[in-house]
Amino acid sequence: MQATPAQVRRHGFGRRRYFETLICRRRGEPIGFALYFFTYSTFMGRPTLYLEDLFVRPQERGLGAGRALLEALAAIAARRGCGRMEWTVLDWNRPAIRFYQRLGARLRRDWILTRLTGPALRRLGRRRAGALNRRAAVRH
Repeated sequence: MQATPAQVRRHGFGRRRYFETLICRRRGEPIGFALYFFTYSTFMGRPTLYLEDLFVRPQERGLGAGRALLEALAAIAARRGCGRMEWTVLDWNRPAIRFYQRLGARLRRDWILTRLTGPALRRLGRRRAGALNRRAAVRH
């Protein structure tokens, strides 16, 4: 894990918030959380709730906390007009996959997650400035 507490505070609770959270408690004690944000589907023409992280303390698993968090997220997604809720799960995490499938989630095997990090991300970003003069201009 590379995230620091300071980064999480700044990105989730600072001036520009990149994510929202739900905390699940039992008898006042936190036992799990969901970290999520919204994206947009140009195909559907509607927002998507994207679940980045779902965690329940190991001793609390199987007792309803994960289901409660996902139910709360589904209610938020419906209230905000989302057309879907999405998340990823590691292919080796069979218990989580079975849990999600019992809730009605379907695994998508027709999409491949792509990612740029570290040097490749910086290299591509640096190329952009020079490319604008020779190719189409990009505006925000």
